[in-house]
Amino acid sequence: MGSGKGLGSVLERILPGASQLQNYHPLLVHFPIAFIYGAALLYFLAWIFANDGLKWAALWMLLLGAVSAAVTLASGFYAAPGLMIAQSVRDELLRHHKHLMVAASSVTGALTVWALIARPMPTRLRALFMLGLLLVVLLIASGADLGGAMVYGYNAGGSACPQPIDFKK
Repeated sequence: MGSGKGLGSVLERILPGASQLQNYHPLLVHFPIAFIYGAALLYFLAWIFANDGLKWAALWMLLLGAVSAAVTLASGFYAAPGLMIAQSVRDELLRHHKHLMVAASSVTGALTVWALIARPMPTRLRALFMLGLLLVVLLIASGADLGGAMVYGYNAGGSACPQPIDFKK
């Protein structure tokens, strides 16, 4: 791009709605959700049907979920300080959202390492592995709920209404 135009200009041409975002975190959040939920579903189906093809597909989904979770987590930490939300929203929602997503990413990382060592799916303590997947799904759902509340309830994702909006119970 020799014309001196940056990523923002290119992104605005390709994804004009993205120019309304305060940061790029919302563009990334759905990848780990989809991959990790997909991995959990495939692992449960592989367990029920004892299907090696499903086990390998689940491992790949889990690996992609772990990588995308790491990237998304980093983008969230990068975005958080500049987020145009009231301090009350930071205290009541963002802090808990961060904790849940760090926990989800950490458990996902541990499960991914375990699955890679015991490719494609652990046989020893398999029930514990499956419970770990269920835990990750619940952590992601809880964290995503808080993220959605910030975006849709307090406009953390763009500039559709005046900023900042105070937290209300």
